[in-house]
Amino acid sequence: FVSMRFRPCIDIHAGQVKQIVGGTLKDDSESLVTNFEAAQPSSYFAARYAEDGLTGGHVIMLGSSPENREAAMSALRAYPGGLQVGGGIKIDNAMEFLDAGASHVIVTSHVFHDGAVDYARLQALVAAVGRARLVLDLSCRRVPGEGSPTYKVVTDRWQNWTDLEVCAATLADLASHCDEFLVHGVDVEGLQSGIEEPLVEILASSP
Repeated sequence: FVSMRFRPCIDIHAGQVKQIVGGTLKDDSESLVTNFEAAQPSSYFAARYAEDGLTGGHVIMLGSSPENREAAMSALRAYPGGLQVGGGIKIDNAMEFLDAGASHVIVTSHVFHDGAVDYARLQALVAAVGRARLVLDLSCRRVPGEGSPTYKVVTDRWQNWTDLEVCAATLADLASHCDEFLVHGVDVEGLQSGIEEPLVEILASSP
C-alpha cells in the first residue's frame, strides 16, 4: 500500500492567484474562464503551506509577464525549499528560480517542442540543474476518436499537440532524466468534475 500525499498548488495569472479552466488559456485573454481569484497574494498561500508542513507543491506561472514572475518569486521566498516552480522555465532561467528557493523546476515546452522530445535540450537541462531537481510536465489531452483512450502531451498553455503519448513506455524512458512527473488531465482541468479516470489507469500501469 502506497500512502497518498496532498500536493498544494499556486496558479498565477496576471500576477494574481487564480484557478482557471485550463483549456481556455490562450493568447486571446477574452476566452479565459476563471473559477476563482484570490484576494490574498501568492506569499500568503505559500506561508500557509509551510505552516501546515505541506511539501512538493507547485507554483505555476500562467504566462511570462513580470507580474507573474514577481508573484512566483514572492511565494518561493515565503517557503524556501518547499515549492516547485513552472511556467516558461528554460535552461537560461532555471537556476535563477532554484537559487530563489524552488526545490525543483518544472519544464514542458522547452523540452517538448516541435511535436517531440528534444533530448539534446533535456540532457543539457539535466546537466545544468541536476536530475534530482527537475520535474517534467506531461500534461496531456485525450486524442479524439473511438477505442481505448489515448493521451498525448500538449504544450504552450496546452494549445499545441505533440506526438508523445503518455504511456508506460514513455514514463519509463523519461524517468531516468527527472525526479518526478507532473501530469494534468487538461480536458478536465478546472472543471470541478472529478479526475480523468482512464488517464489515472494509464499512470497506474507504469512501473
